[in-house]
Amino acid sequence: MPKSDTALSPETLAIRAGTNRTEFGEHGEAIFTTSSFVFNNAAEAAARFAGDEEGFIYSRFSNPTVESFENRLASLEGGEACIATSSGMSAILTTVLSLLEQGDHIVAASSMFGSTVTLFEKLLPRLGITCSWVDVTDLDAWQQAIAKNTRMLFLETPTNPLTEIADITRLSSLARQTNTLLVVDNCFCTPALQKPLELGADYVVHSATKYLDGQGRCVGGAVVGPQETIKTQFLAFMRSGGPAMSPFNAWVFNRGLETLSLRMQRHCENASQLAQWLQQQRWVKRVCFPGLPDHPQHQLAKQQQQGFGGVVSFEVADKQQAWRLIDRTRLLSITANLGDTRTTITHPASTTHGRLSESSRQRAGINQGLIRVAVGLEHINDIVDDLDQAASESG
Repeated sequence: MPKSDTALSPETLAIRAGTNRTEFGEHGEAIFTTSSFVFNNAAEAAARFAGDEEGFIYSRFSNPTVESFENRLASLEGGEACIATSSGMSAILTTVLSLLEQGDHIVAASSMFGSTVTLFEKLLPRLGITCSWVDVTDLDAWQQAIAKNTRMLFLETPTNPLTEIADITRLSSLARQTNTLLVVDNCFCTPALQKPLELGADYVVHSATKYLDGQGRCVGGAVVGPQETIKTQFLAFMRSGGPAMSPFNAWVFNRGLETLSLRMQRHCENASQLAQWLQQQRWVKRVCFPGLPDHPQHQLAKQQQQGFGGVVSFEVADKQQAWRLIDRTRLLSITANLGDTRTTITHPASTTHGRLSESSRQRAGINQGLIRVAVGLEHINDIVDDLDQAASESG
């Protein structure tokens, strides 16, 4: 490469960073679909297993294709190291169990993906790790919730599905003052639009399933952070716990990263136009999109993001109207995934957040009339026309 990684633009890093060519000099990257790696002799095997010699051992925790994806994503996020996981949820679990122990406490944003809430609220307490919930936008609430045993602040920004924006810089300052770790789920923005590490976060987690892939093909996750802990604590958990990303999925995600910047531009453009159109419809009670001037954190989003993202949520009268509208769409895909080239539509209260108690949903601000649209790359007129006809037919 003609320049060091630090001198290259993000668009170039997305295509060139982390490239591992073999002795054959292939231009397209190879997929190393192997469970294990052969050693030249017993001494070399022993040295690899002991960590005295670098090299690949077993694909549960070391694989060239996975390493290529890890290096590329770390470069894009501006981080020192990355570890890839089998899913976005396993990335969150790996982060928590690599850094925390029994008796530790998390302060988390109340508005997050439903499975994350379930993990923190129901599963982690079995391991002696507890959690308190706060409004993601209320800095005073974050500060008041921090206790002596708090070790981590965890949030999404923008949040799923209400697109609330957290002030990462101010929260990172609070984390430093209280000796806690700030972990940011950057799924909605990706490093093409937002770099939490540059704003002071300690770790960034991803569901690579979403925008990093971009076509809804594979499930995967990743964590980006300091090399020392990623290569020791995180790798130790991966080696024994085993939530590894497959080589094939890593290869697919690398292909996705190559077009990430271009795709995110189109996602943002389409979402902005859709949000503006929705605001003009009498059957819409409110629209949640950071790009709208009346969004409560619009100015903050302008400051810490390079675009407003591709997710638009809006509220109609009730569950019945929401379901009727969703059922009458013809172009949009009724699925809970997001970050796809194809526009998707879902009813969060009964899908992504359906396992939550009613009190937890209310705490997160998710009511029965809320609809989430992850705006794809189709022509915006076709997306609008589909929602228009669905609304007309649903009454």
